[in-house]
Amino acid sequence: MTVNPQLLSHGGMPVPFVGEILVLNRNGVEFEVDKIPGADGGKMKAKGTIYISNVRMVFVADKPVGNFTAFDMPLLYIHEEKFNQPIFFCNNITGLVEPVVPEDQHRALYSTHSFKILFKEGGCGTFIPLFLNLIASVRQYNQYQAHLAAEAPRVDPLQAAQTPVEEMMRKAYVDPNDPTTIFLQQPREGSELRRRNYQNQPAVENSM
Repeated sequence: MTVNPQLLSHGGMPVPFVGEILVLNRNGVEFEVDKIPGADGGKMKAKGTIYISNVRMVFVADKPVGNFTAFDMPLLYIHEEKFNQPIFFCNNITGLVEPVVPEDQHRALYSTHSFKILFKEGGCGTFIPLFLNLIASVRQYNQYQAHLAAEAPRVDPLQAAQTPVEEMMRKAYVDPNDPTTIFLQQPREGSELRRRNYQNQPAVENSM
């Protein structure tokens, strides 16, 4: 994960990586995450929009909460995800996500985060199947590539960019009660801006 990833100046969408394909976005969600520096008790809660690509899931807050504006979660680093349907509360997804550790720092300095996505506005019949299928596809492709290379699965979060997702997007079920938007065409805004790695803010490049 990365706190406050780079966002486009207009619209607030995440600045994409090279090879990244935006799959969907869903607004009107509430996001909770723990172990955020500077947050009260380390816990952060905000309302905003979830973006999912073939690389990551990014929450972008409608309004900054202190210094918190967004939270980036590589799909390969998410685990123990679960879709919950409580009787008296709204549907939600819970899970854990590992940190993206800078190359010059030690993994022991970073903790695993727990997160929760609450669907308080509309259904989630489009979002949930796409999210779960995408996570499964990313893992399967990563394991397949590791098998071909006869080595342990790669931990590079951008490895997920090679996962074929276009067919999944075309065949996705669209729930009329779910306000999720599926991107059958990639947004043009900021198309020339591309990041090449997860190493913090200066890594924005022009791919043209």
